[in-house]
Amino acid sequence: MNATPAKPSPINNASRCTHRSASGGRCRSLASSGTLCPTHAKSAAVRQEAADLAAHLTAGLSEFTSAEPINQFLSRLLLLLAQDRISPRRGAVMAYTANLLLRSVTVMQHDATQAERAKGRVVNIIWDLPRPDYEQPDAAPAPGTA
Repeated sequence: MNATPAKPSPINNASRCTHRSASGGRCRSLASSGTLCPTHAKSAAVRQEAADLAAHLTAGLSEFTSAEPINQFLSRLLLLLAQDRISPRRGAVMAYTANLLLRSVTVMQHDATQAERAKGRVVNIIWDLPRPDYEQPDAAPAPGTA
């Protein structure tokens, strides 16, 4: 049995889209601008914009281990939603995730405080100051009576 070579594509390789599929096959469309066909150029632009938005959202934020970076993230997210640069659905998912992070941060801080108290390192100070006198003085009699 003889192996026959694959038929070469009638499209010139230099003018074909350079996108490769997961299986390694090359796109058969003609490249319109640059090296990609319109379909793959659009998807590449969407990926680039998503990367730019991600960089904008997380600029200067390395870890979400306190409320401050989460607050900054949510502020940036709100601005991007107001500018209509992020879909409301994606924004809702990100806000929900940030809410979960914020809840876990408060739980971690509470657990750390409890551990410090167990070790005797945290001192509770109870202020036992006298309370102000809230009793009203006796009302003066109305004029014309008494």
